[in-house]
Amino acid sequence: MLAFLVQRISQALLVMFVISVIAFAIQDGLGDPLQQMVGMSVSQQERDAIREDLGLNDPLPVQYLRFAGNAIQGDLGDSYFYSKPTLDVILEHLPATLELVIGASLIIIVFSVPIGVYSAIRPQAWLSKFFMGVSTVGISIPVFLTAIVLIQLFSIGVTVDWFPSDTGWGQWLNGALSTDGGLPSYGRGEELTHLFGTWESGFFSSGGLMHLILPAVSLASIMLPLFIRLIRAEMMEVLQSDYIRYARAKGLSAGRINFLHALKNTMLPVITVGGVQIGIMVAYTILTETVFQWPGVGLMFLEAITRSDIPLIVAYLMVVGLIFVITNTVVDLVYGLVNPTVKLTGKKA
Repeated sequence: MLAFLVQRISQALLVMFVISVIAFAIQDGLGDPLQQMVGMSVSQQERDAIREDLGLNDPLPVQYLRFAGNAIQGDLGDSYFYSKPTLDVILEHLPATLELVIGASLIIIVFSVPIGVYSAIRPQAWLSKFFMGVSTVGISIPVFLTAIVLIQLFSIGVTVDWFPSDTGWGQWLNGALSTDGGLPSYGRGEELTHLFGTWESGFFSSGGLMHLILPAVSLASIMLPLFIRLIRAEMMEVLQSDYIRYARAKGLSAGRINFLHALKNTMLPVITVGGVQIGIMVAYTILTETVFQWPGVGLMFLEAITRSDIPLIVAYLMVVGLIFVITNTVVDLVYGLVNPTVKLTGKKA
């Protein structure tokens, strides 16, 4: 375990170094930050003085070494627009993005596992064929189009009357829907629960959850079809293995075979892919947050590009890269715990 952690930390440092170099190298193509920081009335002499104070006239290697030295100390620079440390700005927006990713992940887990398993156990059933057809269509639809359609159907255009108003569910749904006859279509709402520091969450209030439904479903639509098909394919392959045939020959029940033996081995590659996809979802939130005006790091990143807030852009890329590195390391650890026959060094036991 110790050798594995040392190896992974070394790889993580190398990856973060590469990410920092790439992020820092592309900053020159993102525009002149002075155009957003000062007005037209500022003279050229004053502009030159500001540029010199910010160190923008220094050679790129000097700027990078200064940035790297500060980053090691936890200082990723100050935002030109917010006039405060970029890490503080990111941490203020990060809870909204994590809340969105967690909500989408829960939707993916709840629906992909039973649908994928059912489609593998009964591949010729009409319901399985329906799920596979819908998943094929779902993979082909971009997330921003899904978001727009959800807004049109469930927010502004159509009132969904799935539950009679005289039932408990109907009363709850009618009370939770917004005044325009649909779900909230933008923002996180005002009913946020304070956790610690500046971190707030909408998971613990009905209003926050209602605001989360459409963005989470939209974000989950990217990965849900992929996981359904992945679980189905892996489950069907496991069901054809020799030890499953032996279990059937011993007279074990179908439920024990499918859910105790087959499903456990099916989840090994799913865990590996899922860990990577969670990191990808953090990047995919850019489109979802833009459509729903969700105040997360994705929307913050797009606004930073518009404002040529170069330190904030570079800090965002560094933080997202760090999330990828941490996620992949945790996935490797979980993989070793789920399958004890695989050592963390990559060799069979």
